[in-house]
Amino acid sequence: MTDRPSRLELRLHARVVALLAGALVFVCAGVGLTAAGSARAASSSKNTFIGELDTSVSNFNPFLAFEQGEIDTNDMIYPTLTFGNERNLPGPWLAKSWSISPNKLTWTFHLRTGLKWSDGTPLTASDVAWTYNLTMHNSAAATANGSLVAGFKTVTAPNAATVEITTKQPLANVLNDVMIIPIVPEHIWKAHVKKIGTFTNTTTPVVGYGPYVFTGYKPGQSVTLTASKSFFGGVPRYKTLILNYYANSSAAVAALRSGAIDSVGPNEMTDTEWKALEHVPGVKAYQNVSNDWYAVEVNSGAKTRSGKPMGNGNPLLHNQVVRRAIAIGINRNELVQRTVGGTGVPTGSYLTVAFPQWYWTPPASQAQNYNPAKANAMLTAAGFPKGKNGYRYDKKTGKELSFRLGIHSDYANDAATANYLVGWMKDIGIKLGVQAMSNTQLNDNLAIGDWDLLMDQWGENADPTYLLSIQTCSVLPLNKNGSGGNTDSFFCNHHYDQLYNAEQHQFNLAKREADIKAMEKILYSADDDIILYDDNYLWATRSNYVKGYVYGSPNSQGLYPLQNYELGWTKAVPAASTSGGGSSSTLIIVIIIVVVLLGGGGLLATLRRRRTAEERE
Repeated sequence: MTDRPSRLELRLHARVVALLAGALVFVCAGVGLTAAGSARAASSSKNTFIGELDTSVSNFNPFLAFEQGEIDTNDMIYPTLTFGNERNLPGPWLAKSWSISPNKLTWTFHLRTGLKWSDGTPLTASDVAWTYNLTMHNSAAATANGSLVAGFKTVTAPNAATVEITTKQPLANVLNDVMIIPIVPEHIWKAHVKKIGTFTNTTTPVVGYGPYVFTGYKPGQSVTLTASKSFFGGVPRYKTLILNYYANSSAAVAALRSGAIDSVGPNEMTDTEWKALEHVPGVKAYQNVSNDWYAVEVNSGAKTRSGKPMGNGNPLLHNQVVRRAIAIGINRNELVQRTVGGTGVPTGSYLTVAFPQWYWTPPASQAQNYNPAKANAMLTAAGFPKGKNGYRYDKKTGKELSFRLGIHSDYANDAATANYLVGWMKDIGIKLGVQAMSNTQLNDNLAIGDWDLLMDQWGENADPTYLLSIQTCSVLPLNKNGSGGNTDSFFCNHHYDQLYNAEQHQFNLAKREADIKAMEKILYSADDDIILYDDNYLWATRSNYVKGYVYGSPNSQGLYPLQNYELGWTKAVPAASTSGGGSSSTLIIVIIIVVVLLGGGGLLATLRRRRTAEERE
């Protein structure tokens, strides 16, 4: 689960995204100001960027990584064919240009030449083809990104600087897909194929190619990345990136206030904490438009890909009436005001307001607005009368409508939201038992179906295909232990899958939009993912330490554009250095953006990633 994108979000990203989201992790569940402060004292603010991340991490295998922190770390140390620019559209990265055949079945990517992995071995097209083919043909290697290559027929390297991807049918989202899949060095990873499903890739230094090299990992404490001196975009101005994982937002905010870290966010603080930071000297608070939704997942029947039931979810949730009653028993408007101080947009749409082209609004006659009276009437009519204690039971089995609600123990908003959900569900005769658990435990329970309801958050990218893919039947787990899958809620609907397959092959944007909105309607009606609201991103930085990390200008509501904070790291400079005009990496990014805006091949699709899913939990 998220994404907090979600993998965007891209999820990015999937991952935000959904959205390519930059972050590296300092897992320090309980290590707060003391550890962060000593890191600041031991290094110059001109050379080290210290921040925080929203998820702990333990697995840096890009074929398996679900946690946003894992995804974001991999995004900084492994290349992808394309990269998200300031508009969150795919621009050049490892591929400097590309073209598509007239029949729209073959994509040809022309790579930068002369690049070397961090151990000095040449980086060539064969590494790209090997990575993609392993993902395409090895079920364990397909765990994280298999859905992205499901439409690929062949991937070849005609020469050291060319990659050709032939698809089974025309695919409109190829540029987005290749922006998400990390490329690994074949000469390193071929030794890990036999055990790729359990390999964690935590021994440093990790061989990669990107703006940073993964140089240090202490389980439960820290991840350290060091600027690459051979990156084609130039050496980043910050020589070291350290991000701390805090068990709660108050510890992270305290570290920012003290100057121990440079940034907090996105969305790793309460709205109250964020608003208070607006008045702290040397701190700049930001809010940017949301590509991130916050939801309640409902286990309507966990099963493997072959249809075998799994997990211990309450079978009463298989009943559509029960799920619908839960959906209309939640007051989304009040929830936004009371838990996030109005910094969110109440919605039921699976795709977010950040990308209006895909955003679907249900007709008034189908809207699942707050209506406890209707919910009560539905449940009574469906054979769930109230007992003497005020809670309903199933007349057929005598079992009470009592469900477990899993929340993240390290995310204050989950606890606040749960308090309201418990009350609202009691009003309609449903009992909720709140179970706070670690991010890892919650995800583990999700994978094997041992849950009833879970709090969830995902980020979306400009192309919604990845976020839509996690609701397809093809990402259900292969085994009852949860392996071989990437499901969000065990949702499986064959009409939805047909539309999913169609939208990927549709180059007519109007028709593609219609297919995607039809998919959103199916998800909305199923009540497996009950979307509560789009959660605006809340940020804060030490403006007296760092400049350029958050880019763009705010709109009339004071919201900044959707950020790609990996891009923010490459653009950021120490505050005292801003008069110098920026780093060479910043220059490269500007050039990339200009190329994209001028055409960049003229076939830009869009992107994603889970937080969340920008982008798991």
